Amino acid sequence: MNGYRHYLVIVLLFFGCGKNLEKKDLEKLNGYWEISEVQFPNGQQKTYTISTMVDFIEMEGMAGFRKKVKPQLNGSFITSDDAEPFSIFEKNEIFHISYGKGMQQREEVLLMVTQNTFAVRNDNGVEYHYRRYEPININP
Repeated sequence: MNGYRHYLVIVLLFFGCGKNLEKKDLEKLNGYWEISEVQFPNGQQKTYTISTMVDFIEMEGMAGFRKKVKPQLNGSFITSDDAEPFSIFEKNEIFHISYGKGMQQREEVLLMVTQNTFAVRNDNGVEYHYRRYEPININP
C-alpha cells in the first residue's frame, strides 16, 4: 500500500502541478506556513503534526523574503531579523525559488501552490510540503 501511495503522489505531482502552476498562483505564497511532511528520495517520509517554528513568506512580484517565526499562545509571533531573500524564476515552464548568492546559493523547484498548501523539492530530491498556519489563540 505504501508503494502505491508513493506512486500516486508522483503521478499527481507530475500531472497536477508542473505545467498547471501559473505566475498568478505565486501570490498565494504570502503568509504563514508550517511544515506538514517531508518526503525523501528513497520513499521514506516524515509527517509533522505540530511545529514550534513557522515560515513567514512575503513577496512582491517575483522576489521576496522568508523568515522563521515562533508562534505564541496569544496569537502573536516572536521574530528576528534573519529574513532570507529569494527570487523566483521560470525555466521550461517550471518555477524555481533561488536563495542566497555565490557559494551560499541554493535552489528549490516549486511543485505546487494552492491557497492552503505548497510544496518544493530541493537539489537533493527531498520534497517539503507545507500547510497554511492556523494560529492557536487561547485568549477568551
